[in-house]
Amino acid sequence: MHLSNNVTKFIVLGLTQDPVRKKIVFVTLLLFYLGTLLGNFLIITTIETSQALGSPMHFFLFHLSLSDTYYSTSTAPRMIVDALLKSATISFSECIIQVFSFHFFGCLEIFILILMAVDRYVAICKPLHYMTVMNQRVCGALVAVAWVGSCVHSLAQIFLALSLPFCGPNMIDHYFCDLQPLLKLACTDTYVVNLLLVSNSGAICTVSFVMVMFSYVIILHSLRNHSAEGRRKARSTCVSHIIVVILFLGPCIFIYTRPATTFSMDKMIAVFYTLGTPLLNPLIYTLRNEEVKNAMRMLWSKKLISDDKR
Repeated sequence: MHLSNNVTKFIVLGLTQDPVRKKIVFVTLLLFYLGTLLGNFLIITTIETSQALGSPMHFFLFHLSLSDTYYSTSTAPRMIVDALLKSATISFSECIIQVFSFHFFGCLEIFILILMAVDRYVAICKPLHYMTVMNQRVCGALVAVAWVGSCVHSLAQIFLALSLPFCGPNMIDHYFCDLQPLLKLACTDTYVVNLLLVSNSGAICTVSFVMVMFSYVIILHSLRNHSAEGRRKARSTCVSHIIVVILFLGPCIFIYTRPATTFSMDKMIAVFYTLGTPLLNPLIYTLRNEEVKNAMRMLWSKKLISDDKR
């Protein structure tokens, strides 16, 4: 903790202070979170148990669902509990841990989305080299790099948070700890810290978005040389990925690539990328992926058969 800190805990204002609205927020967030856990757990279990889903794409999808689960868990449980309390507080240490976990799993999700784009590029544009380039060893190494990169990013966020002195105001006008609301409470000029934040989180979001979208432009352009069935299947997969990338990175770019100003819509936008996207990802990938749907049907039918035999 910084030597200038007199603040040991923060008061979290949450999404609303109205008692009736807080109950609505509680029910809504609880349903969102349970839906997120159920959807992602279903994908994780299906990929883990199905031999038909052994491709690199499903390996990355497994890790995307894993990061989605941890990502929503870094904020959702506390948000749900806080919605029941008259006054919610969080200690300085817990706040720092939340900043780390939120950025770690958020960054991991971005890196996994990049790897999924790379996988689709190699599969569609370099099909003859696909099994050689995207072998199990390479995929494992790429995911390991994603985890390490996410850790480096999160440690940078922690360094920035710990460099801020807090000596008076302790009301976080948000529903979780992040650097933007903390910057407003710091007893110092935060211009440099905000610049570092934009060059870290903002750059990761923006560069990743441009890279992924550019790769899908190349992929869709190269589909002219494929058969009608091949084009249909590839487009279906790519569209799923593009939707997820836009839904997740679009709001992140809006939040992290601007000066230290806050808008009234920031909280709702943050709700969308902290809880909305992890809930939608399983739906988008299962509804548009025939292999995953078939594997889920087989898994369910096996369960029903085993239940009948008992």
